[in-house]
Amino acid sequence: MKTPSTRLVHLLIGKSIAETIVVGALAVFAFVSLAPPTFHGWGELSEMRDISGWAVNNASPWERVEVQLFVDGHFAGTAIANQSRPDVSAAGWAKDPWHGYTFAVNTLPSGLHEARVYALHTSGRGLRKSLQLLGDPIHFVVGNDGKVYSGDSRSNVSGLV
Repeated sequence: MKTPSTRLVHLLIGKSIAETIVVGALAVFAFVSLAPPTFHGWGELSEMRDISGWAVNNASPWERVEVQLFVDGHFAGTAIANQSRPDVSAAGWAKDPWHGYTFAVNTLPSGLHEARVYALHTSGRGLRKSLQLLGDPIHFVVGNDGKVYSGDSRSNVSGLV
């Protein structure tokens, strides 16, 4: 049986390395264009019975970010983060204070719920859209009385639901 020439082996190894570099570069390009690491934000349950927070796109700091709320995995609403949040600009996250948003949480059944707020990113001249999670999921409880309690109250839910 003939053994392959050393030159052929080196050529095949070089081809494999080149293909790996090309595929890796395409993966990085796709990731950065679909889900850029420039979105930052946070959301929480407020005392006013709503989900409020802030969203900033560091690649375009004057832009007002479109955010979407999903509760228990279902679309619940969309908003533009254009409300006053001076704490965000004071902390250095934004160039101006107009990056806040608020979603009302009114018509949910009693029980434990999870809300997630996403930044909507549009690329490819509007042809591609992707969502990027802002902050952590927000856990909360709606009691039988209709009141909303933060996720920290989950240890006391037996009397609420």
